[in-house]
Amino acid sequence: MKDQTHDVLTIEQAAQYLQISQSTLYKEAQKGKIPCKKIGKRWRFHRDALAKWMGEMPSENGSLSRKDPNNAT
Repeated sequence: MKDQTHDVLTIEQAAQYLQISQSTLYKEAQKGKIPCKKIGKRWRFHRDALAKWMGEMPSENGSLSRKDPNNAT
């Protein structure tokens, strides 16, 4: 069975995982731009949801950062 204790991240762990500051992550979480849950006063992030969210983010040129399997470029 997979150990799921490391699948749920604190704000500190999620910021490190995403390689952004905790303050940036906190602001984006408050705006609802990052998949997360607030439990009491604490924010929690699921590692798989963050990875999926990162894959769906538009790149700087406006296209999706993940490759489209129907587009052979």
